[in-house]
Amino acid sequence: MDETTVRAGLLKLKAELVSLSQISEEARATVTLDQQSVGRLSRMDALQGQAMAQAAERQRRTHIQRIEGALQRLENGEYGCCVECGEVIAENRLNADPAAAFCINCAR
Repeated sequence: MDETTVRAGLLKLKAELVSLSQISEEARATVTLDQQSVGRLSRMDALQGQAMAQAAERQRRTHIQRIEGALQRLENGEYGCCVECGEVIAENRLNADPAAAFCINCAR
């Protein structure tokens, strides 16, 4: 597995997630509850949209942290090894999820 290619892929994925986070910032903003400007159902829709945007942002942040962990393991020469048992993580698993920190047995 080529470390340069892996690093470039991880950095690209991280940049995409950061960009999505910036784009969705407005959707996560506090919903104004001005009863004169918006009806009750519209406020409920807005609150639900805000909650969904916040949940998506939490998932993005978690994924970014996993990517940063993978980049750190690359720097330390530990990329591709399970952080739990130390065994080599299958290449197919890393191809599917380059930020994978656990082998398939430890991930269960």
